[in-house]
Amino acid sequence: MAKKNEAAVIRSDDEWRDQLTPEQYSVCRCGGTEPAFTGKYWDTKTPGVYACMGCGSELFDSETKYDSGSGWPSFWAPIADGRVAEKTDTSYGMVRTEIVCAKCESHLGHVFPDGPQPTGLRYCTNSASLDLIERNDQ
Repeated sequence: MAKKNEAAVIRSDDEWRDQLTPEQYSVCRCGGTEPAFTGKYWDTKTPGVYACMGCGSELFDSETKYDSGSGWPSFWAPIADGRVAEKTDTSYGMVRTEIVCAKCESHLGHVFPDGPQPTGLRYCTNSASLDLIERNDQ
């Protein structure tokens, strides 16, 4: 899944547990979801880049972040092609498109076709799977 010039990040389950908090592990490695309106980035407007909590790969730019009203950080596009991979998710009796980090396969959330232009997509993510690298835009 990783780009050809980027090595995939592979760790043992014990290594993931040592690196991540219990909530981050539940979301990133087990496909969990934090409750709406509880994650630290759902309402953040700080400029910066959102990186994968699992491997540090840059995934989303704050310039594509918007308030979807869903209670989770939402973006209309990844920072670059090949950073976010998609998988079919048939859990809970639904068919959805799961999004994962292309480098380490950490679960990020889901993508839906109800976002704003120019893409019309909503990358609905979990704060627990992201690390905001703040940028000074002054």
